[in-house]
Amino acid sequence: MEIIVIGAGVGGLAVARVLLAAGHRVRVFEQAPARRTGGKALLVWSNGNAVLNDLGVSLDGVGSRIDRIDALTSDGRLRTSMNIAHAAGRYGFETKAIPRRHLLERLADGLQDGIVRYGMACRSLSQDDRGVTVTFDDGSAARGDLLVGADGHHSVVRRHLWGDGAVQPTTFGTWQGLSPIDIGITDTTRHLMITGREGACGLMPAGDGLLQWWFDVRWSPADPRPAAPLAELRRRFGHWASPVPEVLAAATEDDLEFFGHHWVRVRQAWGRGRVTLVGDAAHIMPPTLGQGANQTLEDAWVLGRELATGDGDPAARLRANEKARYPHISLVSRLARRNPANWRIPPLIGRLFPETSQTAMLARFSNRLTAPALQPL
Repeated sequence: MEIIVIGAGVGGLAVARVLLAAGHRVRVFEQAPARRTGGKALLVWSNGNAVLNDLGVSLDGVGSRIDRIDALTSDGRLRTSMNIAHAAGRYGFETKAIPRRHLLERLADGLQDGIVRYGMACRSLSQDDRGVTVTFDDGSAARGDLLVGADGHHSVVRRHLWGDGAVQPTTFGTWQGLSPIDIGITDTTRHLMITGREGACGLMPAGDGLLQWWFDVRWSPADPRPAAPLAELRRRFGHWASPVPEVLAAATEDDLEFFGHHWVRVRQAWGRGRVTLVGDAAHIMPPTLGQGANQTLEDAWVLGRELATGDGDPAARLRANEKARYPHISLVSRLARRNPANWRIPPLIGRLFPETSQTAMLARFSNRLTAPALQPL
């Protein structure tokens, strides 16, 4: 089949690789003028790494392996400690923090020239019983048998299917950076999550001397942006225990990037006719579980499985894909939204259970985050 993909982010490139491997003809259209080289780091858990392995994408030589997550109080006391290496052994794939640009490079590596066309902003689409037509801002058009909307938070394809108003803000936003900060944690495999009355801070080594750092604060879309956000972060979090002050001292305004947390209720059928969605276009969620990119990779993998044969009505196969994903992705989305981290409630569990119990609980929890087809026997 001839398949059009809108968006060349993690989801769009993963979909292209999956469908090309299944023998389909794929064209990817991206509104950005070139492959994105910005963005910060993300966490590729075992489930995401399993999909990448199946796609022939290796993360060797980039990013940083994460072996444990330690949750601390703002005064430096340990609340919980979870052994991520144990979970990696359970599933056969390690967890890595990796700059987004490196993941995009690895996903794009090997794609033939011309498969991805940049500077092509989707304006509208229409469909009939035989295919889908996309019109772009430059007035050109493309037609295919199916269309996959992988165009993220502000998806034009989703608005065509669902209208406006589906995406809702939550109560927190994140200031983040990816910086060459030379402190102890930068060269470790340890991920810190620190919470206090003022909000939350995350610190995660991302390889090559880079540290991914972020601060979560209460937010609503109506809130004005601070004129000097780094100064505000230093005022709010600068009295926290080490290494938070060191990170804030080394950061610069140029490092900063902000995003508000949003959530969309997952629909049982999120596409219509010959059009479907993947990733944030279908199920944007707060980043509290670190599963956004991982669930997007699972979307691509399951979609490829459903379209692996040429039998049957293409629209029916898209609905079968959505039906297969719905129970799992709706659970992950609800868990992300209801996670206590969204209200920054200090977890009591670390005072009640030892690390071995925490690690076992993490393995069971990871099992719920992973699509059944990707779980070990």
